[in-house]
Amino acid sequence: THEELCRFIARESESVVVSVGYRLAPEHKYPAAYEDCLSATQHFLQHLQHYAVDPARVTVCGDSAGGNLAAAVSQTLAGRSNLPRLRAQILIYPGLQALDFNLPSYQQNRGVPLLFRERAAFYMLQYLNGNATKLEEVLEGSHIPVDIKLKYRKWVSPD
Repeated sequence: THEELCRFIARESESVVVSVGYRLAPEHKYPAAYEDCLSATQHFLQHLQHYAVDPARVTVCGDSAGGNLAAAVSQTLAGRSNLPRLRAQILIYPGLQALDFNLPSYQQNRGVPLLFRERAAFYMLQYLNGNATKLEEVLEGSHIPVDIKLKYRKWVSPD
């Protein structure tokens, strides 16, 4: 689905683009997609000479669930001294948190196609465990214990 966009990015930025065909939910639950992306990125970084890529110019990118995966891979590799450092990460409308689906951005965009608020929560549940029976609890915010909400409110709150 992204081949044309990847070719465009490669051509316009004069870059090498590697697109990972990771396993998809709900057939493959977390952490399958993450493991696929991490493995592919590590392999690529370990064999940059084979691909004639400058180690100082490697960036990870992803949109939607791929943005989540790019962020997770970047965080995992950030402290690794045995691999070249990533130059940057590009995250395009990434799914980065499942604590609160009632934040202003979800409210403002709740009816904007294609990724309605309910659909975003549904896909997050599919990714995590393939079971969307708790969708209403997730949309209400009752799936997170109060102590966890308090702990993370500095980063996940309307303020």
